[in-house]
Amino acid sequence: MAGNLNHDDVARLMSDPSPENRASTAQKVAQQFGEGALTEAEGKLAEEIFSIMVKDAEERVREALAKNLQSAPNLPHDLAAQLAGDTSDNVALPIIRYSEVLTEDDLLNIVRTQPGARQVAVAERPAVSEAVSEAIVEHGTEDAVVSLVSNEGAQISDASLEKVVEKHGEVERIQKPLVHRDRLPVSVAEKLVSKISDELKTYLVTHHDLPEQLAADLILQTRERATIGLVSDGASEEDLVILVKQMRDTGRLTPSIILRALCVGDMPFFEVAIALLADVPIKNARVLIHDEGDLGLRSLYDKAGLPRQLYVAFRSAVDLNVDAEAERTDDDPEQLMRRMLERVLTVPDDEAEVYADADVEYLLAKFNKIEKRPGPAF
Repeated sequence: MAGNLNHDDVARLMSDPSPENRASTAQKVAQQFGEGALTEAEGKLAEEIFSIMVKDAEERVREALAKNLQSAPNLPHDLAAQLAGDTSDNVALPIIRYSEVLTEDDLLNIVRTQPGARQVAVAERPAVSEAVSEAIVEHGTEDAVVSLVSNEGAQISDASLEKVVEKHGEVERIQKPLVHRDRLPVSVAEKLVSKISDELKTYLVTHHDLPEQLAADLILQTRERATIGLVSDGASEEDLVILVKQMRDTGRLTPSIILRALCVGDMPFFEVAIALLADVPIKNARVLIHDEGDLGLRSLYDKAGLPRQLYVAFRSAVDLNVDAEAERTDDDPEQLMRRMLERVLTVPDDEAEVYADADVEYLLAKFNKIEKRPGPAF
């Protein structure tokens, strides 16, 4: 608005009863006010205009105010609160979603008392405090919780994230943004693993800093259907290569995880992992692994940079996998796994210092789990 505002301008602006003119006036004055383009005196007069227009019976007038004042840092709090409490979502939502004038108490009150669309608007704000996040988790609709966990600008406490899993852990549209958050506490990941898809388990492993045992369990869960005959046509090699590359690139393709997978019969995982680490084509790696002598596997193993003290364990596990493939046995898959674990866990101590304590405990736990299941003796 050119020139200085005065009381005559205010009277003239408000004298035209046309809703179109009032809405146009609201837009122009609010826009200049929000941009800080008015002098102090003009700003005071603009606030007088707003105090009248915020009560205007015509929704489009109030909506024009809200849309042009949603980011105004100098908007008086009482006007922001009036707009945020407007009966029309078209008026209230822009202020609720963006206005920095609203206080934490204002936002908490909206979450606890207002309908779902307004809860969603709070959850979508550029920054959401832990207290407000907690209120959304406690009182919000499913839509509001989806928006909250999808918002990286939302600070969400570990306790609130755990409550999200407890209340909405089975909901796929909440699972995905939850797993894709930049930081996910281990306690939350552990509660999620039994609820999420293989694809999301893979993302957990490759993008979050999980304990070695949890990471290994997740990998083996997602790979189990493709191992030792549980499902002969399991995940495609292309999917497997993507998984292993992601793990390698994020530093999560550890020797321990590779060995654990091999010890429970996942030969394809081992083949792809050692091929990528050694920078050798997978088909070439398979030839070296299946070579009858020791030279092929040993050369590949050394080129992959795997620990020398673990070679005896890898060699033993590979031999049993190759024998099982050659025999094409119809034995129960769990019997094959049991024999695998027995052989690898009983590698003579004088041959090598094979395992870290964590590996021994992990493999023994797998072995004990099989031992406790009913099945044919052998």
